[in-house]
Amino acid sequence: MDLKKLADDIINGKRLKREDDLSFFINCDLDALLEGADKIREYFCGDKVDLCTIINGRSGRCGEDCKYCAQSAHNHTNCEVYDFLPKEKILAEALANEKEGVDRFAIVTAGRSLSGEDFEKAIDAYETMHRECKLDLCASLGFLTKEQFHRLHEAGVTSYHDNIETSRRNFPNICTTHTYDEKIATIKMAQEEGFCVCSGGIIGMGETWEDRLDMAVSLAELGIMSIPINTLMPIPGTPLENLKQLSEEDILRTIAFFRYINPEANVRLAAGRALVTNDGEAAFSGGASATITGNMLTTSGSTIESDKKLLRGLGRDVTPEYLK
Repeated sequence: MDLKKLADDIINGKRLKREDDLSFFINCDLDALLEGADKIREYFCGDKVDLCTIINGRSGRCGEDCKYCAQSAHNHTNCEVYDFLPKEKILAEALANEKEGVDRFAIVTAGRSLSGEDFEKAIDAYETMHRECKLDLCASLGFLTKEQFHRLHEAGVTSYHDNIETSRRNFPNICTTHTYDEKIATIKMAQEEGFCVCSGGIIGMGETWEDRLDMAVSLAELGIMSIPINTLMPIPGTPLENLKQLSEEDILRTIAFFRYINPEANVRLAAGRALVTNDGEAAFSGGASATITGNMLTTSGSTIESDKKLLRGLGRDVTPEYLK
């Protein structure tokens, strides 16, 4: 496969489909693959790097049995447990992140879905942030109803996050308390409401290269424009605690072919950045155009400021629209 020609073809309108033979991505020359991915990234995304941060709005006691997750009640971890945070704490965090110049801020909650009093608290928090903050707002609250999506949208939320996690084939190996189809239905409902959907998954959970390619194609078919790629950091007390961590080369290869398959999307580095030299520096030169930053659940100790310094050193633009 001529990767340079393929990159040029994608820039000129070609799109890779499920029926195409994509197996060449697994063994092709990595340097050439990264170079082509960076060329595609530069054409479609330019030098802007999209930065988002999250706050864990409700932690622990989750009834879902996701095998990678510290917050699942089915697993035996030392996860911190607390109810939905006070609005004042959430607003203070949002304003602090805005001051540091991130593009977007999200509330993420443990549990199958957010409902009742906790959902009302979330709406109140988003309405307050929408009035008092300039940054974009995102939510990751699980399986919601059409009415709940509409209320979130009215409250000022513009993005919704819901990872498909892995391939359709591999999903039952990772979670049995909800289905892949439930994920897809939720994503489509959020899109119908008008949200920009952020959806990706986790690599390094024992899946095959074909599973990773399938996930990339599925996200392209859904028209996802923000794709977080997490690399599993095995957590003691979870069923995946003894899995071997992925190599840097495997992570970079995955990010690169996600770019080829999803050329116009923001391919976003998420958990596991510490497994790539200098907090993911090579990934930003191999297809990645966005990252989650700040104090995260399972990422390294990088900060917003250190991330911005790294990215400026690569010649990237880290200034959000509201500061231009």
